Amino acid sequence: MDLRAFFVDLRERKNYTKGHKGFTKGHEEKEKTMELKPYQTKVIKDLETYLNYVQQFKLTDVAFKRFWEDQVGPYNPITGEGMRPYQNNVPNAAHVCIKVPTAGGKTFIACNALKTIFGAFDTNRPKAVVWLVPWSNLLEQTVRNLSNPDHPYRQKLNSLFNHRVSVYEKKDLLQGSNFSPSVVSEQLSIFVMSFGSIRATRKEDRKIYDQNGQLSSFVSTYQDSSVVLANTDESALINVIRNLNPILVVDESHNAETDLSVEMLKALNPCFILDLTATPRDNSNIVSMVPAIELKKHSMVKLPVIVYNHKDKHDVVSSALHLQRKLEASAIAEEKVTGRYIRPIVLFQAQSATNEDNTTFEKLKTELLKLGINEAEIKIKTANKNELSGIDLSSRDCQVRYIITINALKEGWDCPFAYILASLADRSSAVDVEQILGRVLRQPYVVRHTDTLLNVSYVLTSSAKFSETLQNIVKSLLNSGFSDKDYRQKDDMPEAEKQQVATKTLDNFLFPEDKPEDESIDAGKISFNPNGTDAPAATSVINTIAGLAEQQNRELEEQINKQPDVIDDNYFAEMGAKVKRYRIREGFADKAKGITIPRFFIDVPKNNLFETGTGLVPLEEPILLSGFHLEKCDKNIEFDDVSSELYKVDLQETRRNEYTPSFTKIEDRMFKEPLVDYILAKPKESQLKDLSELVINLIGDMYPIPDGSIRRYVESVFNDFTQEQVADFLSRKYSYIDKIKKKIRELADVYAEEQFDKFVKVGKIKVQQGWKFPESISPGTLGSSIGQSLYEREGAMNGFEERVIIELSSLSNIDFWHRNIERKGFAINGFKSNHYPDFILYTKTGNVILLETKGDHLDGTDSAAKCRLGNQWQQLSGSGYSYFMVFDAKPITDSYTITQAKDMIRML
Repeated sequence: MDLRAFFVDLRERKNYTKGHKGFTKGHEEKEKTMELKPYQTKVIKDLETYLNYVQQFKLTDVAFKRFWEDQVGPYNPITGEGMRPYQNNVPNAAHVCIKVPTAGGKTFIACNALKTIFGAFDTNRPKAVVWLVPWSNLLEQTVRNLSNPDHPYRQKLNSLFNHRVSVYEKKDLLQGSNFSPSVVSEQLSIFVMSFGSIRATRKEDRKIYDQNGQLSSFVSTYQDSSVVLANTDESALINVIRNLNPILVVDESHNAETDLSVEMLKALNPCFILDLTATPRDNSNIVSMVPAIELKKHSMVKLPVIVYNHKDKHDVVSSALHLQRKLEASAIAEEKVTGRYIRPIVLFQAQSATNEDNTTFEKLKTELLKLGINEAEIKIKTANKNELSGIDLSSRDCQVRYIITINALKEGWDCPFAYILASLADRSSAVDVEQILGRVLRQPYVVRHTDTLLNVSYVLTSSAKFSETLQNIVKSLLNSGFSDKDYRQKDDMPEAEKQQVATKTLDNFLFPEDKPEDESIDAGKISFNPNGTDAPAATSVINTIAGLAEQQNRELEEQINKQPDVIDDNYFAEMGAKVKRYRIREGFADKAKGITIPRFFIDVPKNNLFETGTGLVPLEEPILLSGFHLEKCDKNIEFDDVSSELYKVDLQETRRNEYTPSFTKIEDRMFKEPLVDYILAKPKESQLKDLSELVINLIGDMYPIPDGSIRRYVESVFNDFTQEQVADFLSRKYSYIDKIKKKIRELADVYAEEQFDKFVKVGKIKVQQGWKFPESISPGTLGSSIGQSLYEREGAMNGFEERVIIELSSLSNIDFWHRNIERKGFAINGFKSNHYPDFILYTKTGNVILLETKGDHLDGTDSAAKCRLGNQWQQLSGSGYSYFMVFDAKPITDSYTITQAKDMIRML
């Protein structure tokens, strides 16, 4: 293996998902953005985990309850701890919510989530999706992005659904344009619609409820007449959609929680509803949430927001113009190094023209032109005037640097080049930025820029009611999914002047006949020359703003660097008081603080590092599998003992006319897909292609093994199948898939262990101190209270685990023990991906002991591999560190019974 070349590639994709497939060097940046960030991958894993709970517990509400209990413990209605019960808003569908702050990539997450959701349902179900949005501008944007083959959203959908994707608007569906039962059965069909088109409060929107001859071919596919809504024709588009029993993606779902909106969702007869929002309502069933710090960590947003309050509006305009010029100079310098083009844009927030004494967009444009600014650089975007129509603001050919608006740039409008929000509200007003602040938060190219000024956003104001303005900014940040700590402020308006403004405001109210002070913008009072240098006064203010930006950005970066490696800790912080946390017991606190536990690291040539200051990086499974070629491996898989049971998702009636998804086993002779005859009628080569594609769709993500390798391996496996075996596979495909997936995992594990041993032999793999006990934990379901535990309470244990720790903790040399938490605690990061031992013990002589317990029914190849890894960890870690795998009575090689382990641990 060329380890140096591998790390060059790994460095380039360091910030991208472990769900990545098929990456090759030389891809454009926009293609790199197709890959999920780690926090986005966590969202998809959370969704997948919840669906697994549904499969296990059959009912959505029970699954939701257990899903959260295992993470944060049971719900306590008195204290508010835990996650409150599932809200059955739409009784015939699983309904869950993902909380993602503004600019966190909700749409991209949803594109990936579709694969996960459809993977939980039977493959015979049509892949129909209704993508609901609240506003027309967001509808246009969504259709454009999902349809554009060059856009990352569509590229991801094409990758996940084998390029069989069609996106429809309502007008396409009503006309039956490339929309028929046969077309829908062979592809992913996404219907992008607005809330209003389903609520049908306008005559135009009623068309989806009207008879439609263009859609009559769908009527014969109805297997249940109950899908037809009362008082509608069976050929109406609404009934066609209802018959498809679609998945709903509800964008900005906080706008869809009224009674009318819930009825809208019910009318579509969905099988699954995925809500996307930064601010979930109280009746949302949250299964995953993204902390705002994760967006900053992965350069998704320009935070913190720097807020500067000026003496008057002329200073605001002057600062905006000079700051824009300074940012653009930084962007030009950065482009010479990175090739990334940025043209910083100012959003001037004017006030409504209904009050003639307020600054209006037309007056402001006139004054900007008087300063000598090129008219092509200024555009107006209001409810009644849209000069941005048809303009690509990210194009190098675009000259726009100033956009004048009121509140037209609300949710759904995005331009990462927007850096500065300059409010021109009267000084006597508190600045209302609630609807518009989110428009300047997106980070261009989703990377950390060299110049820190390009990593933050700016709000410029001149308000005597600055404290109220700050509260509005906080409210806006909260509504965008961020916190009240994500801004920094500087107030340059003297308190005496604020009092003077307040007095004048009162005088204007008491004596309206007196002419109020003229606050309209006058170019003569603004010191700015588009072709000259900055004025001294403006330079001073800009330097202050820049200094504040650099200082606060530096502090935030320091905060990010202190963030835990385990993303879960940030998620629990996001939940606040809902998560019950247990601290280290006071008597053990000082001792535990000084303990670090070694992890495996791999030595990498320093000139290829994406980390600085060391030649060691944490060992990860992709490193060990970088030279793994699945298609060249053993293809002998024992299918003779395949189970005769199938799985499918169906609807189970729980109460009269109320259904919930359940995963039901059915015998193969009770079920025969039309797909069987369809595939068997094809030539052998076509059969192999269809079968391999079916396996890829069902097998799920096996990162870092690429889909191409899995496809070629599966084609080789199926190459020797007879027609009878093909038919049997199609009738019992889930059981076959389990066999195939298990075989691939075994082959990958063998290869990874061989590479691990090789790297250990040549000294490439080393151990370094890397993990410390957190100050507090949230173990979810609690275990029994057993003496000598490190934390106030520890996580749940089965009967054998509890018996083992009771016996060992009673030894006189054991100082304390901790129930290691799966996926949150310490992991041995070796060839078995991440192995989380069940317990960590600490002796009074300073020995750290990792303990893995196994009931005798759990022995096998997986246990043997974990045991080898644990013993290798002990050997490389040196004295003071021990690993034990403990069985009840039938230990495997190099493991122990309880009695044997107890005798040995007593001596440590």
